[in-house]
Amino acid sequence: MPGGRRDAGRDGTTKQWQASAQRNPSSRECRRADADGLNTMTAMTDPRIRMASPADLPDILRLVHDLAEYEREPDAVEATENDFARVLFPDHGHPGTFCHVAEVDGKVVAIALWYLNFSTWTGQQGIWLEDLFVEPKHRGSGLGKELLITLANVCVDRGYRRLEWWVLNWNEPSIAFYESLGAKAQDEWTVYRVDGDELATLGGAE
Repeated sequence: MPGGRRDAGRDGTTKQWQASAQRNPSSRECRRADADGLNTMTAMTDPRIRMASPADLPDILRLVHDLAEYEREPDAVEATENDFARVLFPDHGHPGTFCHVAEVDGKVVAIALWYLNFSTWTGQQGIWLEDLFVEPKHRGSGLGKELLITLANVCVDRGYRRLEWWVLNWNEPSIAFYESLGAKAQDEWTVYRVDGDELATLGGAE
């Protein structure tokens, strides 16, 4: 089940959506769980779902590339394993980004990559789901739903008010899936972005 992206396609068509057997963790994983204030192993309801570990980095990057292929942007991924390692499993400080994976027969076949956001209206943090992707042959197995349930559980357990993500407007199978779970499109908002040369100019770079 392909999932939400923050990145718009070439036509800029995106919508925002809102829905108000684990391995022995490495020392780095334990630091993350403690620093994040969450016993990450208690939020999982499906034994196929677990928090990612550094050993999963090649699979995470592979699935991100697969998602880009699905979203008709095969050359858009610039990220490397080192980039993901730096934000998911930093050597110092707390991670800024998190990832759940789903395993079938010992292979990672799905990811949910997310980070925390904040609402000035609610005064509470929430989860922004950057990528949700399930390998095509495993769609319909419930993994996409279980990943979303896992993140919803994190929100409920920690008092977060929102679980949000983007989805491309042409991605009708995903839209129907999200609606079946009670998610609502935030159609009154328009996405803006500054990057590339425009960002350099705005930031005062020479």
